Amino acid sequence: MFNIKQVFIIFIALVVISGCKKSFLDVEPQGNLTEEQALKDPDAAEKMVGGVYNTLYMGGFDPTTFGFLFVLATDVASDDGDKGSTPSDFGSAGEIDNFTFTPSNFIFDNIWRGHYTGIARANRAIDILSKSTFDETVKNRLIGESRFIRALYYFNLVRLFGGVPKLIRVPEPSEGNNEEFQTRATKEAIYQIITEDLQFGVDNLPEKSGSGVGKATKGAAQAYLAKVYLYLKNYQKAYELSKAVMTSNKYSLVRDYNLIFRQNAVGGDGGNNNSESIFEIQTGLNVAKDAVSPLFSNGQGARSKGGWNDVGLGFNTPTSDLVSAYEPNDVRKNATVIFITPTLPANSPGTVLWDGFRIPSQDSVENSRYSYKAYHSILKESVPLDGDKDKRPKNIRTMRYAEVLLINAEAAANAGGDAQTPLNEVRERAGLTPVPATIANIWKERRVELAMEQDRFFDLVRQGRAGTVLRAHGKNFVDGKNELFPIPQNQRDLSGGRLAQNPGYGN
Repeated sequence: MFNIKQVFIIFIALVVISGCKKSFLDVEPQGNLTEEQALKDPDAAEKMVGGVYNTLYMGGFDPTTFGFLFVLATDVASDDGDKGSTPSDFGSAGEIDNFTFTPSNFIFDNIWRGHYTGIARANRAIDILSKSTFDETVKNRLIGESRFIRALYYFNLVRLFGGVPKLIRVPEPSEGNNEEFQTRATKEAIYQIITEDLQFGVDNLPEKSGSGVGKATKGAAQAYLAKVYLYLKNYQKAYELSKAVMTSNKYSLVRDYNLIFRQNAVGGDGGNNNSESIFEIQTGLNVAKDAVSPLFSNGQGARSKGGWNDVGLGFNTPTSDLVSAYEPNDVRKNATVIFITPTLPANSPGTVLWDGFRIPSQDSVENSRYSYKAYHSILKESVPLDGDKDKRPKNIRTMRYAEVLLINAEAAANAGGDAQTPLNEVRERAGLTPVPATIANIWKERRVELAMEQDRFFDLVRQGRAGTVLRAHGKNFVDGKNELFPIPQNQRDLSGGRLAQNPGYGN
């Protein structure tokens, strides 16, 4: 499941992101850090925690955290995304699209391995920092950053698989067969880890203005803790925490929705690490060639049938059902979905993207729609290292201020409070007039605001609507089974069968 004899080697990425402030990962490669250095030297400890952040962009077809396979296991499972590409390409993703997967699907195993790799690295940092001898405030900030990332990983795992092994300390070499690490804790125990880790972040992390670009902040911890309490149906705490983010005056909606997901936003307030960004995974080019999330952008880009230099593999295509969910004049539709022009006369320009890149018409493209939010311009943004399109350095937005407003609206609608004002603010930016702040309207707003951002499947499950909605979309969703994915068979084998399987997936 994980290597408890993990060598204490921290890889430090030199991240170069043009057009934005220097990232906290913009440090010279330091080689291997020793535990003794990190115990005494806050600069060394800072670099050690940088190694925890680096696990956020694990991706491609390898062990994954928030990368390409996580996209497929969430968006494609929902009614927002179809597998895309060609019908015969990547059967494992097709199984998720159709809910015909088994515990042997490698996507689940790689997501599991990626998350536990990140958790193990966070645990190692927390263990060393707890014994450090430098300034207490600095030490608690660094512990808070590590615990924040660990909380994100456990939040993903508990939503994907339910209860999972509880690993919150560094095992001793003699504990290779410790029952604690080879069996599943309850989902309640995992949620307790998450809430405690995030609360530590709330108490010890600085506000946005007092931290480096891309680092965990008090606002990020508050926002995620509010979201967690929404899942736990503790609406009062979700309301209070989201309200605290709103009244901090550290965040605001980007005026033009089209600019949120671009690297640069000349003449606008969007781009990487914009005013709306509460937590954003930093990527870029570096000498080690590893500070990107492989395939996150290119895996979702427009795929050619041949004859032109395409921009992707064509996976995770927006559905017609998602398109129909947008109201007339909603600016978010064309900012979320790339619509491929139908076959036209030879002099037609086809589909022209915001940067001038031309995608030929439908007869030259595998699918009729693609995700605009995943698009990374090779014309006007950073080019991939060595011409490798799979390494387009697309920052991954995991928490935006718009979501905080919608969390606040949903919490208020359930707990009693002003749900109308935050809902209106989101709709106004989208160019829409107010609607009553009912739960149904807030849920609909979440869908179109956060479409193709890996949240829809989890929302349907927590709302108790997954079976009804997804079966209507043509998926083979089984109530009482498919709310969770199977525990990967490889992990069950490694545990000697001690990892119990989720209901409906066999013994």
